[in-house]
Amino acid sequence: MEQQTRQPHRLHGALFQPIGDEGRAELVEHRLVEAITRGHLRAGERLPSESDLARSLGVAPVTVREALLGVRGRGLVVTRRGRNGGSFVAEHADPLSFASEALRRSSRLELRDLGAHYAAITSACMRLSARRADPSETQLVRRRLGRIEDLDGEQRRRLLDDVQIELVALSQSARLTREQMKLQGEISPYLRLVAQDKQEEIRQTDHLRAILDAVEDADPEAASKRTEQMVGEAIDALIRLQSQHT
Repeated sequence: MEQQTRQPHRLHGALFQPIGDEGRAELVEHRLVEAITRGHLRAGERLPSESDLARSLGVAPVTVREALLGVRGRGLVVTRRGRNGGSFVAEHADPLSFASEALRRSSRLELRDLGAHYAAITSACMRLSARRADPSETQLVRRRLGRIEDLDGEQRRRLLDDVQIELVALSQSARLTREQMKLQGEISPYLRLVAQDKQEEIRQTDHLRAILDAVEDADPEAASKRTEQMVGEAIDALIRLQSQHT
């Protein structure tokens, strides 16, 4: 298979934050498994080298090596030798399948709770963004979102993730942005399931455009309200999807 080269996804930054003193192989393995099953590392994508992973995660290379053995044992990663070798995400590692199984195991209460947490953090960020964002920054986000029709389905899903993170980053709150990125990584696979319905994808895009308008107009109430509406509709769509498969 031809080696795939992609720019690092913005969520990679959140997924590969330093683990610190708890740098055990189990934690590294868990972080890598999450990156794969949540779709932030895609089938066929090459993982960073062991030394790069060790440096990013703040652990020893031997810890990363042990963690990769565990991930490989789960069948999620394959290793190839040679000049273009390395560790790659297995072709059958389909994040939609993992997300579907996670959705099947989740209760409605758990989904509502996830939505409430996500909405609380994200809407707080959007309020701050509406107060602090510079118009030149919002125009950059607007131009990025305007390219969505030129992309394929997976690229559109990633763009929506990125735009949401960019809007949150305009809050100029490092703590809130880190928390929102972590939550984005958790909810993003579910949003991928919902976005398989083209109308749901269009609806989310329209919400983000409206939030962007509110941020640009320095209207924190409108930004917050539209964010809560977007999240509420996504959770409702998830619950409907869950009902169809039970």
